[in-house]
This record gives sequence, C-alpha cells and structure tokens, in this order.
Amino acid sequence: MDTRVVFMGSPDFALPTLEALHKNTRVVGVVTQPDRPAGRGRLPMPSPVKQLADKLGIPVFQPLSLRKPGVLEQLAAWQPDLIVVAAFGQILPKSVLALPPKGCINVHASLLPRWRGASPIQAAILAGDERSGVTIMLMEEGLDTGPILTQRAVPIRPGTTGAELSQQLSFLGASTLIEILPSYLSGMLAPLTQADSLATYAPLLKKMDGLLDFNQPALALTRKVHAYYPWPGTYFILNGKHIKVLDAHPHDTFESEIVGHYIVNGMPAIGTSEGLLVLDQVQPEGKRGMPGSAFLNGQPGWLS
Repeated sequence: MDTRVVFMGSPDFALPTLEALHKNTRVVGVVTQPDRPAGRGRLPMPSPVKQLADKLGIPVFQPLSLRKPGVLEQLAAWQPDLIVVAAFGQILPKSVLALPPKGCINVHASLLPRWRGASPIQAAILAGDERSGVTIMLMEEGLDTGPILTQRAVPIRPGTTGAELSQQLSFLGASTLIEILPSYLSGMLAPLTQADSLATYAPLLKKMDGLLDFNQPALALTRKVHAYYPWPGTYFILNGKHIKVLDAHPHDTFESEIVGHYIVNGMPAIGTSEGLLVLDQVQPEGKRGMPGSAFLNGQPGWLS
C-alpha cells in the first residue's frame, strides 16, 4: 500500500503496530510523547516508539500537546492520507482529526464499548472479565466513542497479568489493523456505531492506586495484583515500609472475616474480608523481588 500514514503512539504496546505499518504502508512521520526522566539518574529517556522510529529512519515529532501552535502545520507538511493511533497518551483535537482525508484510526485494547479510557487492559483483569480483545475504530472527539471497524477477542485466563495481556493484544491489534486496512481504504468496510448505553470506563491509573485494601476479598485483591503488574504495581505497608506484591493467590477459609497475618504452606498470608491473600512473590522496600517463603524468613514477628 502506498498510503501515507502518520503514526501516533508512545509505549511498548504501540511497537507492533508501528512495525506492521512500516512494512505495509508509507509511514511518513511518527508523533510520540516528549522524552521523560527515568531511572535512578532521572535522565531524559525517549519513548519506546521514538526509539523504534529512529531505528527505522522515520521522522519523529514530540509536541507537549497537539494543541500547541505549529503542531497542525507540522502534521500537514507530512501530507498524511491516514493517521493511526495506538496508546499515544494525548487526546486528538478536532483540527487533527479532520486533517487526513481517510480519517484517524485507533487501535484500542478492549472490546468497545466496554472499557473506554486509559487503562482498559488492567480494568478487564480487575473486573474478572472472561475475555478481552482489540477494537479497530474510527476516531472522533469523544473518548473512545467512534464507530467500530472490527474487533478480535481473546480469553483472559486465570493468573494473566497486565503485562501478558498487553503484549498479546499489542500483536493482535497490529495484525488486525493490517488485515482490515485495504478494505477500509477502498471503502468496502462499513463502520458500526457503538452502543453508548453499554459503555464502561477505565480511568488513568496512578501509583497510589496500587495500595492493597485488605477490607476487600482476597479474590479481588489477587486480580488487582495481576492486573497492575508491572504498572502501577501493588503494595502494602509493613512497619512503615512499602512491600510490593508481585504475585499472590486467594486461599479460602471458613471464616467470613479474618484479620491479621497467617502462614499457609510455608508462605505469608494476610487476612481479608473474605479469605486469605497468600503472598507468592514480594519485593521489600530497597530489595529485589523474592519468593514469599524467603520474605517470611526475614520476618520473625509475622505471626505476632
């Protein structure tokens, strides 16, 4: 396809889509988030998409906001037929949406209208959904409200983490986009209006969202541990220090409500409003991740 495409994306999730577009279309420019401080040295680091675009020799543009002066002129200079978005991290204003003749397409990591918003992968796992998927959609001014071009579903297996589902959906989204792109560009693919009454929303996550509330059931907390791995991560506070929980599972008991610390098959566990949360993998503050049993060895007062 000789279609001129501008791609907008930032994190690892967007990489398969950029690679697929590069192989199948003319990607004339990439728009990604500005470099952000990262690591212990807090040095500016380019987004994964910028790193890949540089490797592929594609021009990169990193505006703080798509509403800044000069942004529309830069995009227009690339003369895109189509803009493709995958986890970009900014809302596209009306002026940008109207720029390309073939419109703007988004690769969204949920089965819309379920889980519109910034964290659909985590929301699906957290809610205990049995399946997730990708939606290829036309973009409009509303948040993930545009017409659907196609969808592909996958099951969510028990224990699936946010990282695992994100990787799976990133490749599924890329392959699905390339599969339907010729039909869309030729006008043979009819968009389907979303049912707004069925919409649910997945808000932007913050680090503080990872704090585990043991007044919730162990099953819900287990889902949170899996959904929020690796970002924003989950944790609890013990003796004034943050203990990250990297993996956990629920352990049923006959108690309707149990409070305090327990040991289950040599592993640390914490009482919840329903069952015990067994800590399989943890990372104490300032240390590396370790099995729960190793953590327990360093906690002689765990049961006191």
